[in-house]
Amino acid sequence: MSNTALLERPATTTRHLHAVPDAAPPAVPAAAPAAPAAPTRNLPPGTAPRGFALYVGLDEADAAASGVSLGVLVEALRRTIADLAPDAETYATVALAPIGAGGRDVDVVRLALHEPSATARAKQAEPEDEDRAGGGVVVDISRKRVLIDGESAAFTFKEFELLQYLVLREGSTIERAQLVTSLWQGASEEEAPGERTIDVHVRRLRAKLGRYEDIVRTVRGVGYRFDRHADVSIRFGHGTPSPDRF
Repeated sequence: MSNTALLERPATTTRHLHAVPDAAPPAVPAAAPAAPAAPTRNLPPGTAPRGFALYVGLDEADAAASGVSLGVLVEALRRTIADLAPDAETYATVALAPIGAGGRDVDVVRLALHEPSATARAKQAEPEDEDRAGGGVVVDISRKRVLIDGESAAFTFKEFELLQYLVLREGSTIERAQLVTSLWQGASEEEAPGERTIDVHVRRLRAKLGRYEDIVRTVRGVGYRFDRHADVSIRFGHGTPSPDRF
């Protein structure tokens, strides 16, 4: 699946979706007592809704057959939400899967975006000896971990994000400023690190990679890159988050 194609702005005007009003409830006879409103969902104690995720299973070919693209659909949904709830914040990402992978599109999306029930089913279906990896580095995107010579490495969340970001952009040199912008998206100026702090994160990452530290290459004066390497394998599972965001 081409990330570039997904992110291209359509040449035509984006269609605007329209809200469909709820059907009017049937009239209640005057003599009938009013029933108490039922909750829309039984929520765990101490919790409150903060938003929702809509998982859409649709590949580029099927979208094109309908005369749209994934980017067009995202933009249309955003415009509709902005009309209905101007204060709502939105975020969209696309799920990737290896070419030829089977399964329903929507299941791939749910697993890639770590929907709890989909993740639980995937773990139950995994072979018991999956962790028995051979030598080299395994970057397990679907389970957010790194195996080095068969042993799980103690990567922090941010260290894994950094390695994943480079791995998913194999062959591309990534500037320090891009790493800061992407990995600390939404952080305030005080919270986001300076570009040179990225060098510190990379040094720590390399230290944990040990004898495989050279899989993260430095491009002097620019940034960092990951190239295909005989000692590295990437485990995508059934799906993985897109390296690019809408």
